[in-house]
Amino acid sequence: MNKFVGWLDNLSGWMAGVSAVILGLMAILILVEIAIWNAFEATTLIADEYSAYGLAAIIFLGAGYCLREKGHIRITIILGFLPSKIARIITFVATAVTTMFMGYLWWYLYKMMRSAFRYGSTSGTLTETPIWIPQLIMLIGAAVFLFQLFATTVKTFQAISTGEEIV
Repeated sequence: MNKFVGWLDNLSGWMAGVSAVILGLMAILILVEIAIWNAFEATTLIADEYSAYGLAAIIFLGAGYCLREKGHIRITIILGFLPSKIARIITFVATAVTTMFMGYLWWYLYKMMRSAFRYGSTSGTLTETPIWIPQLIMLIGAAVFLFQLFATTVKTFQAISTGEEIV
């Protein structure tokens, strides 16, 4: 199980790298849009749409890494006042419930992407981007986040049984 958890940690790191690349591409797109507007008073017609897709991709692809690095909001001040055994149990329960909720959310993201693909849905813009493409990126990021939540749940359960600090 530890090997699987380590593999998921690495996968989250890779997705964070993909997020960073997307962020760089978004910055370039926005700078090109600004330069074209200032030089020619023209527009690319795609900067706002593709920046929005990029933002969604960054959020979903980076969520697993953020969890791995404990970057998500946690109420550690309250847990700090509790006995360590109780704090570990509360953390385990909260992580397990969050994992189940994320599984439910992932399923509905999958259904949304599948129907967009099936019906050939496109954006309502000039580009007519097939909507399933950005939704697929969100789905992949949500899956990595779900797996990272599962790994965190396993780590937290191990911390309860061994009495170690929560990793």
